[in-house]
Amino acid sequence: MTDSQIYVAIQGEKGSFHEVAANDYFRNERIIHVPCSTFDETVNSVVQGKADYAVMAIENARAGSILQLNVFRESGLKIIGELRLRIRQNLMALPGTTIGSLSEIRSHPIALAQCMEFLNTLKGMTLIEADDTAGSARIISEQKLTATGTIASASAAVIYGLEILAEGIETYKKNYTKFHIIGNESAMPAVGDKASVCFATGHKPGSLARFSRYLPKWISTFQRYNLFPG
Repeated sequence: MTDSQIYVAIQGEKGSFHEVAANDYFRNERIIHVPCSTFDETVNSVVQGKADYAVMAIENARAGSILQLNVFRESGLKIIGELRLRIRQNLMALPGTTIGSLSEIRSHPIALAQCMEFLNTLKGMTLIEADDTAGSARIISEQKLTATGTIASASAAVIYGLEILAEGIETYKKNYTKFHIIGNESAMPAVGDKASVCFATGHKPGSLARFSRYLPKWISTFQRYNLFPG
């Protein structure tokens, strides 16, 4: 890219938590979002030069690992930064809608899973899994779905003109998602403060135990370059 703006690939549409994370991490930059529908597309946007960076969720405090590591590892891209984002889930629908008038709630399956304690109180509600939280909000807005709600970020409610019916409905109130910011090697900072290791072992008994023999040497190397706390 040649202008003063940076292009950041995100998974999901405007108002997704990936966009929230991108805005937070690059808060001092002028950014243009490059929405992508899959992890593969997000990574390839950087590989193909359509974006300078990509923001990718890798782990959630409740859902565990999210990132498809093979996609990232085979891309040749580097991790250049990290962000932990507090995920606050909100139930929203068209203005004037009440919770009692809803017959279905659609959202990303991880968002639904994070809110099951609340959702279990809504008797007879149909839950529908969708590809994206923000995408569900957009569809409800564009198609004027009066009996359908979604779970998404507060940003999505603003962008798509929806009304928040219940806020902070996530079950786990320490609901954080870790995002990695990835880019080409040329984008890596001159000084790092963290290292990530990815390895594979043979599918044989004792493989992991044999690998552990190398850990002291690796830890010593990380400490030497201040990549790993003592």
